[in-house]
Amino acid sequence: MVYYAGVDLGATNVRSVVAEDDGTIVGVSRNETPRGPTGIDVTEQVLETMREACADAGIDPERIVAVGIGSIGPFDLAEGTVIDPANLPDTIDRIPLTGPIGKLADTADVYLHNDTNAGVIGERFHSDRNPDDMVYVTISSGIGAGVCCDGDILDGWDGNAGEVGHCIVDPQGMMTCGCGHDGHWEAYCSGNSIPEYARSLADEDPSIDTALPLEDPDFTAKTVFEFAGEDDLADHVIEQVAHWNAIGVTNVVHSFAPIVVSFGGAVALHNEELVVDPIRERVTELVMTNVPEITVTDLGDDVVVEGALASALTEGTGDRRLLRH
Repeated sequence: MVYYAGVDLGATNVRSVVAEDDGTIVGVSRNETPRGPTGIDVTEQVLETMREACADAGIDPERIVAVGIGSIGPFDLAEGTVIDPANLPDTIDRIPLTGPIGKLADTADVYLHNDTNAGVIGERFHSDRNPDDMVYVTISSGIGAGVCCDGDILDGWDGNAGEVGHCIVDPQGMMTCGCGHDGHWEAYCSGNSIPEYARSLADEDPSIDTALPLEDPDFTAKTVFEFAGEDDLADHVIEQVAHWNAIGVTNVVHSFAPIVVSFGGAVALHNEELVVDPIRERVTELVMTNVPEITVTDLGDDVVVEGALASALTEGTGDRRLLRH
């Protein structure tokens, strides 16, 4: 029996799964992503999570023949590393991945993808109709998109295609993104940015009544959504987030002409009515081409790790028909 592994490295969590050659998952593990102090600490957590998944499967890591990785970016593909991730501390400048993972599994078959590209691979792999033109959008700690166009996953020459969260939606640049630039979609609508955006909107109009704990260091996007319908500022923030999300998704639709746009990520998955439904309503009015079906992934939090595993299975076996039919 041979085994395959999938890894999901996000800004919040690290996941790993181990599967048999028919795709049956036999081992799983999940841990929090370290906040540093260096990228090596993140690498070590990834390796430990893989070891735990292998232990759960009752195998040694050396029995894995191929590994797929879905990771936050941006990448240096030549080195197989993440470089200067926007949603981790500045002390984390490089996170080695393909080399250490290949060494752990004793395999050269390690396939690194942007996490959203892994997401779109997972969506297509498990889809009943496997559309050749679709986009997977994650709204989580950050925002990104995995794009499948005419049956091909768009990686880009450097693996960094799909960084739509860093497209400019606000030319006035009121909010600064985690990457250091102004006006990016992610600066307004990601889970990491919504608390600061709420504070900014409160400063902009002090007359808005609010019970949001704006100065609490534990104030999060989750709190904003929990106050929906009960707090004027929370409702204003959610309305503005819907505005920027609609602009971002409209730009994606006009750029890639997808048949389906599927959403994942914690912000979208846990707040579909407040986040995804307004996108459905507004994009119809903004798009001048065909309006895609807008859905939420059925794979939940596992969409990226499932896509990473699908990459290992299809690339490792050479049967890419699984992603193109």
